[in-house]
Amino acid sequence: MRLQTYSAILLVFLFLSCGAYYNQPTGVEKAVIGESTPATSLLKTLPKPKEQIVVGLYKFRDQTGQYKASENGSTFSTAVTQGATSILIKALEDSKWFIPIERENIGNLLQERNLIRSTRQEYSKKTDPNEIQITPLLYAGVLLEGGIISYDSNIITGGFGARYFGTGGSVKYRQDRVTVYLRMISTSNGKIMKSVYISKTILSQAIDQSLFKYVNFKRLLEVETGYTTNEPIQMAVTEAIEKAVSSLVLEGIKDSIWETDAPKPEIDAVMMKYKEENQEADVAAIYGRHLQERRSKFAIEISSGVTLMDGDYGSSLLRPMGRGALKYFITPSFNLSASTNVINLANKDRLDVGYLTFDLNGELIILPKDKLSPFIFAGGGFGANRIFDNEHFKLQYGLGLEYMISDKIGIKLYGEHNLNFSDNIDYLKRGVRDDYYYRFGLGMTYYFLQKR
Repeated sequence: MRLQTYSAILLVFLFLSCGAYYNQPTGVEKAVIGESTPATSLLKTLPKPKEQIVVGLYKFRDQTGQYKASENGSTFSTAVTQGATSILIKALEDSKWFIPIERENIGNLLQERNLIRSTRQEYSKKTDPNEIQITPLLYAGVLLEGGIISYDSNIITGGFGARYFGTGGSVKYRQDRVTVYLRMISTSNGKIMKSVYISKTILSQAIDQSLFKYVNFKRLLEVETGYTTNEPIQMAVTEAIEKAVSSLVLEGIKDSIWETDAPKPEIDAVMMKYKEENQEADVAAIYGRHLQERRSKFAIEISSGVTLMDGDYGSSLLRPMGRGALKYFITPSFNLSASTNVINLANKDRLDVGYLTFDLNGELIILPKDKLSPFIFAGGGFGANRIFDNEHFKLQYGLGLEYMISDKIGIKLYGEHNLNFSDNIDYLKRGVRDDYYYRFGLGMTYYFLQKR
């Protein structure tokens, strides 16, 4: 019975794993045509040009100078491919916008043409004025320069795992990043016409599960399984280069460097999508963060939740509370909040009363340009029961999280501790400590004016 249970747990781990586990190689595989990347389809669906551009490419180099990381020391294998020039030429061909000409090994080409000429002269019995001459070499209207300028390892690492009585599993991951720059230069005057910058992350992950149990006396069951996947660096470099070529084409269309033969609605749709992508890139930061001004100067907040009494009686009970507040942002990260709160406080079989409080807080938003941000607040206030015959002053502080679901609406979750200058909140004066209470709320903030 135990063996069946442990086996079932192990099977659950396997079925929850990624698809790579069920596609492990078990034999020799034949050669296949190279895989496409997500940027390949984008490259092949660009609007068609009115006229292709002859482009020269001497060298698209690895400028990182980095070698592959190794647990046993340094190696002589480079971190990224040294064949980026070939990848870029293929991307230029796929775009249908460029006619790439041989420049990387121009010496070989010129030597071969000289051999053709010398062979014809040596073995030609007579000079024929109608003999076909070697066609002249094409010259480039523009040159492409740049390279792979950065390979950053371990920009994010992490994982999680759990083990209980010899049964468990773990997941580990690592993220690297490769960056390429591509610039276009006019051969007539040497002017740099356009320059683009593209980065691509590279994910590696490892998943393993294990079972280590004594299922009977002197009978030990031990099972291990798992796999590791590493996104190919060559595929990441290819995708970054292809994205750079498509961006270069669209930048040229936008700045009227060249013209397209596609209908205007198609061009407008492509350029609008590219504009939105650029706007998103303008506010993007590393680790997938999107940094932009999200909050206006004025806002209104409505929330509800529960309170918990901490006074002279025991057995405190959760009771409902409501809150309404007006906020004014002095800076994008700091605001003043004036609120009115209706709360109930209760102890089992002892107390169940309502209070009205008026609070003024200073609130600091830790990450004002992120969608999800923690915040802290502190301030003072005044409270009284519903007939205003039990009044008290207080201080309060707390923290919470706010998530912006749109440009105008934020959802927040918070907790607050209230320090009262009165021992009569629960209508019982006992000891030297004043009465306290806690508030926990879930609410919505509406930012109703234009952003700063």
